[in-house]
Amino acid sequence: MREEEIEKLRGVVRDCVSKHLYSSAIFFADKVAAFTSDPADIYMQAQALFLGRHFRRAFHLLNASHEELKEWDQCLQMLGDAKLDEHGNVSDTKDRSVMYLDKDAQDHEINISAAICFLRGRAYEALENRAQARQWYIAAVKADPLCYEQDKENVVEAMFDDVEKENACSPSSDSSFNGTLKNNTDLLACKAEYYHQCGEYQKCFELTSLLLEKDPFHLKCTLVHLAAAMELGQSNELYIMACNLVKDHPQNKATSLEGTFLSSWIGQGNAYAALEEGDQAMLAYRTAARLFPGCHLPTLYIGMEYMRTHSFKLAEQAQTICSSDPLVYNELGVVAYHMKEYKKAVRWFEKTLANIPASMNATWEPTIVNLAHAYRKLKIYPEAIKYYEKALNLSTKSLSTYSGLAYTYHLKGDYSAAITHYHKALWLKPDDQFCTEMLTLALAEESRCDPDSIPGLIS
Repeated sequence: MREEEIEKLRGVVRDCVSKHLYSSAIFFADKVAAFTSDPADIYMQAQALFLGRHFRRAFHLLNASHEELKEWDQCLQMLGDAKLDEHGNVSDTKDRSVMYLDKDAQDHEINISAAICFLRGRAYEALENRAQARQWYIAAVKADPLCYEQDKENVVEAMFDDVEKENACSPSSDSSFNGTLKNNTDLLACKAEYYHQCGEYQKCFELTSLLLEKDPFHLKCTLVHLAAAMELGQSNELYIMACNLVKDHPQNKATSLEGTFLSSWIGQGNAYAALEEGDQAMLAYRTAARLFPGCHLPTLYIGMEYMRTHSFKLAEQAQTICSSDPLVYNELGVVAYHMKEYKKAVRWFEKTLANIPASMNATWEPTIVNLAHAYRKLKIYPEAIKYYEKALNLSTKSLSTYSGLAYTYHLKGDYSAAITHYHKALWLKPDDQFCTEMLTLALAEESRCDPDSIPGLIS
């Protein structure tokens, strides 16, 4: 068969794939591969078999379907031996077919070597060899920066440390290009995730709601939307989204099908922690920390669990991974407070408030209360009162804030103000033992200082 006729058949295969006519694509790809025995045509046939979900046929054709069949050891054997240096450069490749496939690649095509490096990374990741997986992911990015898979984005990112992320991601200087993409769904999803991490849950929820109207099946946005809805107490929205997810994604059950889903491991740990199942919570957090060494959140939650069990010295490690998260500083302040290092606690809490990237909202009310508690312990009562009142501006239904403010006034000797705030605290929780006892004591002390203040007393 003449070369132009073969090229015409290749065009038919590509056209069938683009129109999702996979059976036809398989038929014509088989004929092209039979005529040419060209590695590129065999790869095209295997791709058609993949798309048509004929994985076993692809296995016998090319052995490239090991990834889909989860036969990772055989996958690595098929990919052959290759070595990486410490910088992620492939130093030894004997796969001549890969070299052949790469030499004719166009600028708009993904480099085959990069795709194979990425596949090696996935295989090592599935075999829980994280160090090798990380090196092969780096090699894939170096071979071709366009070698990218949406569903593996967070996994790969969490394997890199901050220095590698900065080196790998250089900003574009084309402002018109950035302006064109400002309404892109992926970029908006990243912006929503940023809002969530900053505690701007209302902004996050509004943005994800708009985004899901455009693209109801955007998975990354869906996860952020659910998290924001949870923080805002949007129970109706959570129920509707849960029903839709069960209907649209019945096979996607977090860790049972995707073991490298960070959010599910953290959520599982938080659920166990809320039930005071400390061992189970620590198991989930440690699994997340092992799977994602570049993410500080598992270590942060491990520290919080250590604090719950009064193991304070073990709770100070997350700062070394992410020194810009205000939540880390808050937890370090809590550790210092429990260790009775109140000056150190004040410094950490003030650093927390200084690192909040957006306007103050109710999310950070506990940090302000913690700072007020620390000032009270240092007997700096004016500062303590100032921060208690700031906290009340953010949340008017906090028992600990009212009781702390009342106790500070009590210690300062302002019994009238103390009595007022003890009453406000007891209005929120009438059976609170501390406030009840301290109110009785404050009334007695005020009566000793000012007998005229006793109701019904005839002077």
